[in-house]
Amino acid sequence: MEAEPRTTRGRWPHNPVIYQIYPRSFRDSTGTGEGDLRGITERLDHVADLGVDAIWLSPFFVSPMCDGGYDVADHAAVDPRFGTLEDFDALVDRAHDLGLLVMIDQVFNHTSKDHPWYKRSALREPPYENFYVWADPNPDGSPPTNWIGFFGAHAWRWNPRRRQYCLHQFLPCQPCLNHHCPELRARQNAITAFWRDRGVDGFRYDAVTAYFHDRALPDNPPADLGGAQPINPFEYQLHQHDMMPNDCAAFSAELRDAAGPDAYLLGEINGDDLSVELVRKFSRSDRLDAAYTQELPSSPKLAPTLRRLIEDGAGQGAMAWWLSSHDQPRRISRAGDGSARDARLHAGLLLALPGPVMIFQGDEIGQQQAHLEYHQLRDQFDRNYWPATAGRDGARAPLPWDSEAPNAGFGSGEPWLPIGTAEQGGVAQQRQDDESVLAFHKRALALRARLGLADAAIEIEQADGDQLVLRLQGAKGPVVVALNESDKTCPVPPRVAGREPLLGSCTLSTDGLPPRSVFWWHLDDAAPGA
Repeated sequence: MEAEPRTTRGRWPHNPVIYQIYPRSFRDSTGTGEGDLRGITERLDHVADLGVDAIWLSPFFVSPMCDGGYDVADHAAVDPRFGTLEDFDALVDRAHDLGLLVMIDQVFNHTSKDHPWYKRSALREPPYENFYVWADPNPDGSPPTNWIGFFGAHAWRWNPRRRQYCLHQFLPCQPCLNHHCPELRARQNAITAFWRDRGVDGFRYDAVTAYFHDRALPDNPPADLGGAQPINPFEYQLHQHDMMPNDCAAFSAELRDAAGPDAYLLGEINGDDLSVELVRKFSRSDRLDAAYTQELPSSPKLAPTLRRLIEDGAGQGAMAWWLSSHDQPRRISRAGDGSARDARLHAGLLLALPGPVMIFQGDEIGQQQAHLEYHQLRDQFDRNYWPATAGRDGARAPLPWDSEAPNAGFGSGEPWLPIGTAEQGGVAQQRQDDESVLAFHKRALALRARLGLADAAIEIEQADGDQLVLRLQGAKGPVVVALNESDKTCPVPPRVAGREPLLGSCTLSTDGLPPRSVFWWHLDDAAPGA
């Protein structure tokens, strides 16, 4: 399947580098122990200095924080813990002054149970009666289907006032919205217009593949687990009827109409065997610009998964690349040793890939997954599965700005989670070190821009287990990228033997590519900036 020609979106590049900010953990300006919008504004120069194109703000809306802000009680208001609408406006102005575009989360699959819409829907008040997915019980009083939610609980919750079950695909505190309801869609379009009028340049749509369900309410069939025993019951089903991604892809045309032609739109895809094909269904000129899946960050090894995705057609702009987020354990701790070496390895691979790229706050300094005891956890998912999984709170640990300052420079109050750590210290320490993970990110981002790698054509030159050699045809000539994800030295690709690498995550050995390393070679004789 050929990729559709890309559409220009206002000031957005076709394939931006987007820096994700989790507001609660970025910077505390008030001493509450939680990050806030003013804290973000005060440190946006750090983000701009990296050389990224945009920021993505995770939810800062009014929320009881049942699910880390993704349980929204008012989509058009700032939660007081984060500040005010005036603080948000100041953040947008500062970002634009620094040349950064602003993307915010849109959580349209569900709301908080404290949302006024839900309370009115439970009372069957017009026009809210059908804003949520309601269903009658079976004759024996049991839920209408066998559906299981993402977090492992039954996906239906009884509402005694309405005397019906309400669907919740995540936590019971997050009732699912009914996108078959025109009145609901009109309200969501008004929310989009509200934020666009405040200067927002784009949106990231949370759980965009879960908006629609089969209204006939059939049971989901069991998954073929091949003898495996997942810890999360969600994985025991094929989610054929509670999530209808093809319907969601078609609906994304309405999201585009509401956002306008110059907004950049990004969607989160939750699980599908045909991920590249599904990404393309969402990513068209009249729909979203890009979407991303969980496959690469959750894979034990990057090389074989990346090879398969590229062979399936990823790397042509529709697939957005990432390795860590607020929803996943940090990659360098999950599949590495938490070292600066592994942080450079991941950055060197990620920033070479053509297409949109997302960097999660802290990855630019090699922030490690925080180890938390049960009593320190705030996330219900983490509590449900502790200690079997690394969890999400460990990735959401506050950013260390200065590892030699109280609270690592995050703020004057006791942080809401223990501060994250990085092998080479905080931002302040790494700014003084030319060999730091931070310095490496800046070099890689500058080269990515100068060589035109964001829009490059990509092909696989060599693939052998943990080793992968890519060829990218960028604006300044071909670039060879060699990944050695193994713990052994491997040969330098013959095409670049004897050449000095343009970028390396460590020093190139005379014996070959050192263990757990990545290198870039520019094959053109002209200088990269020529």
